[in-house]
Amino acid sequence: MYAYIEERVLNVAEYIVEHGATVRSAAREFGISKSTVHHDMQTRLKNLDPALAKQVRAILARNREERHIRGGMATYLKYKGNPSKNELDKRTVIL
Repeated sequence: MYAYIEERVLNVAEYIVEHGATVRSAAREFGISKSTVHHDMQTRLKNLDPALAKQVRAILARNREERHIRGGMATYLKYKGNPSKNELDKRTVIL
């Protein structure tokens, strides 16, 4: 594996762990595609740093579980308009 790929994989993994980032936000931050981030985290990271790969897998699994909640909130905001902060707090689910 090329050195620049190894460096990218480790940098993206550290970003995901530090920020609890999604694949999409990490891809946006590093200017690469979502499929590249996903491939880096699922395949390449295991060979480079297994301990870091385990942390990243846990974060991505949590993000996958929360995805339907974030989507529901986005739809709610789209059709409701801009609700007041109190109204949003009542409906926000903390996981």
